[in-house]
Formats: sequence, C-alpha cells, structure tokens
Amino acid sequence: MAVTISLALLFGFVLFMLLRSKTLGFGSAFVAAMFGFYLASTGAAGTVDQLMAALINALPNP
Repeated sequence: MAVTISLALLFGFVLFMLLRSKTLGFGSAFVAAMFGFYLASTGAAGTVDQLMAALINALPNP
C-alpha cells in the first residue's frame, strides 16, 4: 500500500511538471497512464469516482 501511494505521488508530480512545462509526447502519455493506474489502486479511487460522477451529473443534458 505504501509503495502504491508513493508511486502515485511520484507519477502525479512528474505529470504535473510535464504539464507545467508544456512538454507533450509519448513519455507524458505514459506518465499519465501510470499515474491513473496507481491512483486507481489507492484509497482515493472511490473519491475520484464520486467526483467524476458529480461533475457529469452537473453538466446540462442537451
């Protein structure tokens, strides 16, 4: 569990830095995918899922 959280934080930090420096490419896509993978296996997965559901429900339906 501790390794998973630290990897999620590491990939989150690297993703933040890539987005901040506007560096786009295969490497940033890999980092984003790995961040999502490790974030999904932490305790934050339920919170992120609820947040996304609330955002989707807040959007007006056409």
